[in-house]
Amino acid sequence: MNKFLHSQDGLRQTVSAFSIKTRSSSGKAAATTSTSLSNNTVIKMPGDPSGKESREAVHLWCFDLTYIPRAWQFIILTSLTFAFYLVYGYMQELIFRLEGFKTFGWYLTLIQFFYYTIFGITELQFMEDKQRRIPLKMYLLLAFLTVATMGLSNTSVGYLNYPTQVIFKCCKLIPVLVGGILIQGKKFSLIDISACLCMSIGLILFSLADSVVSPNFNPYGITLISLALCADGAIGNVQEKTLKQYSAASGEMVLYSYGIGFIYIFGGLSVSGNLLPAFQFCQQYPIETYGYAVIFSITGYLGLYVVLTLVRSFGALVAVTVTTCRKAVTIILSFLFFTKPFVFQYVWSGLVVVLGIYLNLYSKNKTSWDAAIASMVDKLRGRRKRVLGAENIV
Repeated sequence: MNKFLHSQDGLRQTVSAFSIKTRSSSGKAAATTSTSLSNNTVIKMPGDPSGKESREAVHLWCFDLTYIPRAWQFIILTSLTFAFYLVYGYMQELIFRLEGFKTFGWYLTLIQFFYYTIFGITELQFMEDKQRRIPLKMYLLLAFLTVATMGLSNTSVGYLNYPTQVIFKCCKLIPVLVGGILIQGKKFSLIDISACLCMSIGLILFSLADSVVSPNFNPYGITLISLALCADGAIGNVQEKTLKQYSAASGEMVLYSYGIGFIYIFGGLSVSGNLLPAFQFCQQYPIETYGYAVIFSITGYLGLYVVLTLVRSFGALVAVTVTTCRKAVTIILSFLFFTKPFVFQYVWSGLVVVLGIYLNLYSKNKTSWDAAIASMVDKLRGRRKRVLGAENIV
């Protein structure tokens, strides 16, 4: 039977609960074991004589995070996401500041996918289970979405202000929400939707302030990042659904998605005739292109692995919320490292984003927060009664 349960990440999801009855040789019904399918939810097994609780395994590289408290899992994964992707964003903007490089965004993506494939093959050698679990036809779709997301996004940097490009990507909170409903049949509360709208609107206003100070809009760039946004909104939900359905490792998904994606991009650049000009240009600036691309790819790969773990453990919406907050910090650092003028609109636009963050945190912890607020209100009422009571009147 279907039930609505609140999973530990605070999102309202539909899960299936079922019971399995076993019979002994005498024909009498044995203990009933109930399980519920949900993302990294603690599963209590009434029929388990040990009375222990079972958790879905959470591994990050060679580290086992399974039995670390959920709050600490979230803090560790979020901190690593920020660390890796802040360096990733800095290197991306630095590469595109090289004069003449802006038309070679797809070639940069080809280099990036090549490194990711090498990293994936290397990681596979250390895995005990090397068997592919996800069907190849599913990887053809995942690779296409990955190419669309990263290729179009990288290329758009050459045609847009970097903060503007980042802000457009932040709007994928809404496509992820819609994708979660259409692809996975999830149900989200009004608070979740309000949080997404606040964060997206706040970051868009943040971007508009920058566009007024130093406009650099290009219709082609806006088209590219809009298409990347649509693909980005779908890929998180497809990844989450696929990882759960086939119980595959994140490393497997990275290897096949980017390996097949490399073939897609290489074929596209060869057919279009853009492969050789890009190769010749990068030969003239090997440090600024291939050298920076190594750091860009390493931090992107490690960050991707962390985000996939975040998706598996907390769901696509929470993962996108974390990466959206990281983009806000990326924009701030972009102003610091690559000099840009400042206007006060950045402040109140940022406050709208903060409101969205708190709404999202409240949604994830609604039960505990409501209890804490109620307890606080009761204490305040109790104190007032003691102050105003007859026993305090002299």
